[in-house]
Amino acid sequence: MVRSMYSGVAGMRAHQQRMDVIGNNMANANTYGFKSSRVTFRDMFYQNIRNASAGTSTRGGVSPSGVGYGSQIASIDKLMTQSSMTSTGQPLDCAITGDGFFQVQDSDGNVFYTRAGMLDIDQATGYLIDLNGYFVLGTQGPDVVGKAPGNSKIQVKLDPLEAMAGSKTETIQNVEYILSATNYTTAGNVNFNFSLDNAMPTGQNVRVVVDGNSIAVKVNPTAQFNSLSEFMDEVNQAITDARGGVEHPAGLFSITADPEPTGPLTGEQIVNSDNGPTGGKITFATTGLPTGFAVKDYGSAFSANGAMNITITPKDATLAPDDPAQTYRVSVTDAGTGATYTIDQDLTYAQLTNSAGVHLVNNNGTDPNDSFDLRIPSGFCTKNVDNTQNPPVTTYTYLAANTALGTATPQQPSGNIGLGSKDFLLEGGTQGGPQSLMNLTGIAIGADGIIRAQNAGKDIIVGRIDLANFDNPQGLDQAGSSYFAATDNSGKAKYAVPGEDGTGALKNSTLEMSNVDLSQEFSDMIVTQRGFQANSRLITVSDTMLEELINLKR
Repeated sequence: MVRSMYSGVAGMRAHQQRMDVIGNNMANANTYGFKSSRVTFRDMFYQNIRNASAGTSTRGGVSPSGVGYGSQIASIDKLMTQSSMTSTGQPLDCAITGDGFFQVQDSDGNVFYTRAGMLDIDQATGYLIDLNGYFVLGTQGPDVVGKAPGNSKIQVKLDPLEAMAGSKTETIQNVEYILSATNYTTAGNVNFNFSLDNAMPTGQNVRVVVDGNSIAVKVNPTAQFNSLSEFMDEVNQAITDARGGVEHPAGLFSITADPEPTGPLTGEQIVNSDNGPTGGKITFATTGLPTGFAVKDYGSAFSANGAMNITITPKDATLAPDDPAQTYRVSVTDAGTGATYTIDQDLTYAQLTNSAGVHLVNNNGTDPNDSFDLRIPSGFCTKNVDNTQNPPVTTYTYLAANTALGTATPQQPSGNIGLGSKDFLLEGGTQGGPQSLMNLTGIAIGADGIIRAQNAGKDIIVGRIDLANFDNPQGLDQAGSSYFAATDNSGKAKYAVPGEDGTGALKNSTLEMSNVDLSQEFSDMIVTQRGFQANSRLITVSDTMLEELINLKR
């Protein structure tokens, strides 16, 4: 009789634990991603009354006999069945339409697994987090397509070298958005415009080629020609006799022509330039030119060894990415003749980079200094261009030009020279931190877990949510807060891209509801209640029987 009371106590205890599980299931009927549990019973040990014996030829075998001591919990199983979905309208909410778990990591580095996909972005750090602030794991970066799944933190931010739109919609350059470097190696392209407006030098010897034959022409001391067309008009008018000297009616020059020309003179200006990378020379030759008439367009205002005064204006120039070109004007004055000539250079903002890919945004530089050495030796016009700015010119290319003699504008050279400091305002960034999220719009998570966003009308990829799967999901340990932890029985986590390797795809703006079946829970609750009552009656009846036994003494 005492055994029956203990059996009743054990049965009541087992049914009480089952009721606890039922109560937990019903309490989480509306918990997103919750997986219900079920309880199974088993009997306890037995006290043998009779042992078993084998049968013989004269007698049959005897089965063992024993009295049990009640029931106990055999297992509490997790039901990992798929539940129904509910739409939330939140773009970062996700549900897994199949097997798999989201991976999350707490601040101590512990990794948990969950089916609850209430996700958000930490505005301070840009990391993708869940409702408890745990980091959501996956693969980081814009090149996640085709990349193997992983378990890294996902930071939703712009790539530091990604082209960003500022207050204007035009992208001006790729800008590193972290203020950490002050050096650069290339400082953009500068266009040079050289303006020459000079009279032909007195006594200049030129050579005129007529039908393949040379005619020597010498300019009289009083001759001045300011354009190629003006010179040709005078020559065509003067050459009337192929065998003797001819005097121009105005008496400005004389020529000696030795074969007869068959047509009017034609001519072109050829500028052949040769320049080294730094401190090179630009040479304009007046001899050895091709068929036709050719002459240089340069004045004699500078003496070969005369001193020069150079004035550079403006001294200071501030360039912004969206500013038009500014003029960098160099005025050169010959100390001997007092003549002044001007060279205009257009400064335009191009690109600032360094070897590490960091762009200069704020530094104190020095004013650029250019020096020019202009000489006119016999038969040549030479201009030396020196750049004393650091870093030095690395590339300097001159192109040939064919223009009319007169106010000439040769082809502009291209090259890179050093500039001074350049200041402009960065908006939406923090020093040493990640890119601001203020310009990201339309952040959404695709079925393959890829996180996409809109920036200035352009689709960008910032990362991918990867899932974890297990050989035995029922072996996971429930850690609370809708989290599971891996155990030896569950096996190690296997990472997978959503929708691949046996995992389900993601569905955004949707959450998975609890898989608790309330009708089943109510039925189990009634059965559990009756089982508990029956075991309690067992104790009551056993007590009554003991009372009757005690009353036998009276």
